Amino acid sequence: MATEVLPASRAPERADATAWIAVAAGSLGALLATLDVSIVNSALPVIQGEIGASVTEGTWIATSFLVAEIVVIPLSAWLERLLGLRTLLLIAVTAFTGFSILCGVATDLTTMVIGRTGQGLMGGLLIPTAMTIVAKRLPPGQQPIGMALFGMTVILGPVLGPLLGGWLTENLSWHYAFFVNIPVCAVLLLLLLLGLPHEKPDWDYLRNADWAGILGLVLGLGGLTVMLEEGHREEWFSSSLIVSLAVASAIGFGLLLAGQRWATKPVLRLKILLNRQFASVSIMALALGMVMYGSMFVIPQFLSLISDYNAFQTGKVIFWMGVPAFLIMPFLPVLIRRIDIRIAVASGLGLMALSCFISTSLTAESGGAVFIESQLIRGVGMILTMMFLNQATIASVAKEDAGDASGIFNAARNLGGSFALAALASFQDQRMWLHSRRVEETLSRNDPRLQDYLDGLTHALGSAEAAMRSLGGMIQREAFIMTYNDIFWVMGLAALATVPLALFLRPLRGEVSLSMH
Repeated sequence: MATEVLPASRAPERADATAWIAVAAGSLGALLATLDVSIVNSALPVIQGEIGASVTEGTWIATSFLVAEIVVIPLSAWLERLLGLRTLLLIAVTAFTGFSILCGVATDLTTMVIGRTGQGLMGGLLIPTAMTIVAKRLPPGQQPIGMALFGMTVILGPVLGPLLGGWLTENLSWHYAFFVNIPVCAVLLLLLLLGLPHEKPDWDYLRNADWAGILGLVLGLGGLTVMLEEGHREEWFSSSLIVSLAVASAIGFGLLLAGQRWATKPVLRLKILLNRQFASVSIMALALGMVMYGSMFVIPQFLSLISDYNAFQTGKVIFWMGVPAFLIMPFLPVLIRRIDIRIAVASGLGLMALSCFISTSLTAESGGAVFIESQLIRGVGMILTMMFLNQATIASVAKEDAGDASGIFNAARNLGGSFALAALASFQDQRMWLHSRRVEETLSRNDPRLQDYLDGLTHALGSAEAAMRSLGGMIQREAFIMTYNDIFWVMGLAALATVPLALFLRPLRGEVSLSMH
C-alpha cells in the first residue's frame, strides 16, 4: 500500500510555516536523543571513578539508555495515537530534561542508571516521531527536505556525541554532558508549542489496549538487547542469565504475535511488513545499523589502545564522518528525485564497504590521520543509504501507518547495531587469541636475535622480568593491530553482502518540491 502520488500536472501542495517549525522541532528532538546515546561514552571512565562504579558496572550507564530506547521506539506510534503527537512530545521533552538533571547530579550508580533509563525511554520517543511529523505535516513533494533534516540528526548525533562529550569532560566537567540538554530542551518545547496542533487523547486505545503486545515488546526487545549487550561478558549460553533472557525474549515475541492475531487494536501494526517495499527497507535498516555502529565501535577502540588518544582527540576523528552530511544535505531533494533508489542505496553500501577495506592495513604507527579518508567515504555512503531508506519508509506505507513504519525502521537500525557490537566483541577475542599464539610461535628462545633484543631490554629496564613484560606487551599490541585489520575486513565484506538487498527496493515515485515556502 503506497501513499498517494500527486499528478505531475498539478501544482504541488506547499507546507505552511507552522509545519516547518514542527519539522525543525522533530529534527532537534531526534538530534538530542541520538546525541545522548554517545555523548556519555567519552566521559564514562571519569563518571565511573566519581560515582564509585567498577568497569563492568559502568557499562550499564550506556546499556540502560540503549535498552530503554529500543524498547520504547516501537511503542511510540501507539502512545501517539493514545495521547496525541503534541502532548506525547511535550511530556517526553519535559521528562527528558528532568532525567538529564538527575544524571548530572548523580553521586551513585543506582541514581545514574535510573536517570539514564529515563533518558532512554523519553529520547526513544523523539526519534520515530520526527519521521512521523515529516509524513503527516509535509506534502509528498516536500517530504524529502524534511527527511534530509531528520537524516542529518541520525548521522550527526552519534558523530557529534564523542566530540562534544570529550570536550566538555576535558575542559569543564562530565556533569555538563547532561546539563547541556537543558537549554536545548527549552528551545524544543517552544518549537513544539508553536508547530504542532493540540489533539485530543483517544482513551479507547487505553481501554482496548493490546496488553499482550505491549508486554511482548518490553520482554522481547528488552531481553534481546540486554542479551546482546551482556552475552560476551557472560560467555553466552553457559550463563544462566543469558539463557533466562533468551527465554524471556522468545516469550515476549510470542505475546507480540498473539496480540496481532487477537487484539482489536494491536500495539504495533506488523502487517505493514507484508508490504514488499517496507519489508525490504526494514532489512536494509538492520544491515545499515550493523555497519554504521560497528565502525563507530572499532575506531575509538583502536585510537585509545594503540594511538593513546584521549576522548576529545578521538571525537575529532569520528567527526570527519559527519562532514559529508553538511555538504550533501542541500542537494538531497534533487538526488532523491533524479537517482533511482536502488542505485543510491547500493552505491551507499558499496562506499561503506570501501571505507572499511581502506582501513585494513593499520600499523602501530597509525594515528587518527589514517582514518580521515575512510571516514569521509563512510560518511558519503551512510548519508546516501540513510536518506533514501528514510524516504522509502514513509513513501511505502499509508499516512496512518507512518508512526508504526517509523518505529519499526528505527528499531531495526538500532537492533542492527546491537547485533554488530555483540558479534564484534566475540570475534575480537577469538582473533586476539589466535594472533597472539601465532606471534609467540614465531619466537624461539634459542634465536640469537631475540636474545640480543631481550638483553638490550633488560639493560634498559633494569631487570629480566621487566624485559619479558615489555615483550609481552609488544606481542599484545601487534595482536590487537592484526585483529582490528581483520575486523575491518569482516565489516567491509558484511557491507558488500548487503548490496544485493537494494534490488528488492522499488523506485520512489512522486514529485519533489525544492521550496520550503
